[in-house]
Amino acid sequence: MALEVLTSLRHLNDDELVARVKGLAARERGATALLVAHLAELDTRDVHLRAGFSSLFAYCRSELLLSEAEAYNHMEVARAARRYPVILEMLATGTLNLNAVRLLAPHLTPENHRPVLDSARGKGRSEVEEIVARLAPRPDVVASLRKLPPPRVAPPPAPIRVETVRITAPPPPPRPVVAPLAPDRYRLQLTIGGETLEKLRLAKDLLRHAIPAGDDAAILDRALTALLIELARKKFAATDAPGPSRGSAPGSRHIPAEVRRAVWLRDLGRCAFVGTDGRRCAERAFVEFHHLKPWGAGGEATVSNIQLRCRRHNDYEARAFFERTDMAPAAAVRRNGAPRPASQPP
Repeated sequence: MALEVLTSLRHLNDDELVARVKGLAARERGATALLVAHLAELDTRDVHLRAGFSSLFAYCRSELLLSEAEAYNHMEVARAARRYPVILEMLATGTLNLNAVRLLAPHLTPENHRPVLDSARGKGRSEVEEIVARLAPRPDVVASLRKLPPPRVAPPPAPIRVETVRITAPPPPPRPVVAPLAPDRYRLQLTIGGETLEKLRLAKDLLRHAIPAGDDAAILDRALTALLIELARKKFAATDAPGPSRGSAPGSRHIPAEVRRAVWLRDLGRCAFVGTDGRRCAERAFVEFHHLKPWGAGGEATVSNIQLRCRRHNDYEARAFFERTDMAPAAAVRRNGAPRPASQPP
């Protein structure tokens, strides 16, 4: 069955495939809204209790086979939708998702629920957390430093006779935590090494005249500002008083420093590819300087002809251009001179 479905999909053109995907997504949103509505009604009738489950969560896990996260989200959203039915309409249309409603639910009131829900239309998790931080600001966290316990080292395995080498990768380090507390206020939590701690303490001592309280956040801000200035100088030859550019010779693929600076600032360090529906790519990592008219086709390194692209969109547009113009394959052009990533120094 699955193989037959996959085989049949290969015969669809792009427009037909996109139309089917959108239709399936719309039906899934509708089904989600209906499931939430039914769970809200089921919760009021104590059906799960009569079925032998101690909670609606347990019922969703066992009877509906939802994951723990899905069960929790559906349960919380169902109870919120019982109080504010407009949630069901927004779930069905896709303007809100389950995660967004779950985050907002504790802060909804009869007076604010409509404007709050409207403000979250189409927003991602981090943007919804910003809304929550405005609704319920939390105080700044107290700066603290504490030494973490040493990592536990497993005892060496007993010797074995098989002549093989077992390599066990170390566990990944914990990811830093960034969470909004209030408008323009965030909690940052991360692990640093002993040398970094000593650098922080030394910076506090050297900045006592400017920051008498030794505020960690102020010192971090100064350090990042200095780092960005240094990176800009290295990456784009930025100076406080840039000299006149020598430009680039006609036909050269060299991108002058002032062009890179202007493009980076104009595109805000982010991929500037815009899809057919008007959505701009949100990728910021490993962006590259992209010729709108490729260098291999005579495109010049000017501000109007250069934009930032993530690697995937840079490669996609190169392939699309050469397929459209029936010129040399884009892969060959990239082999002969791939564009320099904007996130790497020249």
